[in-house]
Amino acid sequence: MNARTVADRQRPAPGELFIDHLGHFVPDLDAAARLLDALGFAVAPVSNHTISGKPAGTANRCVMLEQGYLEILAPTLDTPNARRVRAHMARYSGVHLACFGTPDAQFEHDRLAAHGFQPEPLVLLERALHTGETASFQVIYVPPEKMPEGRIQYVHQMRPQALWTGESLAHRNGVIGLKSVFVVAEDPAQAAARWAGFSGLLPRPEGDLVALECARGRVVVGTKMQLSRLLGDLPAAPALAGYALACRHPEAFAARCSGLGLAVQQTAAGHAISLPPSLGGVWLV
Repeated sequence: MNARTVADRQRPAPGELFIDHLGHFVPDLDAAARLLDALGFAVAPVSNHTISGKPAGTANRCVMLEQGYLEILAPTLDTPNARRVRAHMARYSGVHLACFGTPDAQFEHDRLAAHGFQPEPLVLLERALHTGETASFQVIYVPPEKMPEGRIQYVHQMRPQALWTGESLAHRNGVIGLKSVFVVAEDPAQAAARWAGFSGLLPRPEGDLVALECARGRVVVGTKMQLSRLLGDLPAAPALAGYALACRHPEAFAARCSGLGLAVQQTAAGHAISLPPSLGGVWLV
């Protein structure tokens, strides 16, 4: 596996969208990282966020995958950004961020504004890496009420080669990347139509669920009862329940999770792995 090739693949082609990353908001970055390391992931060191050169009030540790990445994020200061994170964490433990990757942040910003999502001004978000390099992104946020399931946003990866490196991709568990994010809604058709407006993707029925297909990854929307049949116990709507991981050896990875005391349930969709409060949410492999 060539890390530079993997990094280059994180940029969607013009007109395409990826599921770029999914984020757990956590109270303790190190506790979450210890769990991920025990599960065979290579976890990046702590990185503090800045917005336009000023502290954003949050820090993260990331798990870079061949297809997208996982973020564990915690508030560190009392800033507007950190207060938004704490408000999400007060609702439930787990996944609160879903980010679409775009090749053109300004285009998406203009399109969201035209469709009534009231995006904030484009943000240049940066973080210093332990390698001495700086990762930089253009990010689009919208008001929480526009996408109440979580912090749903866009990113344009400016320097993916700084993040996707041989060191960051040295996982020991066969996990490849992000397949699906699961959205809990009271009215799946209505929520999927709103996600369609946000993403520009076409929603399609999938049994009693609704799916939106990206060029890489997908969004699956259903009620708590509908998704519980696939994932087990979930937070109440509106929420991000968890996500599916692509894995070279799903049985072995599920056994590894079970061996560490995580609850693993066999469902019609695969192995549903309930994550402890240090991370929260559900994985499906």
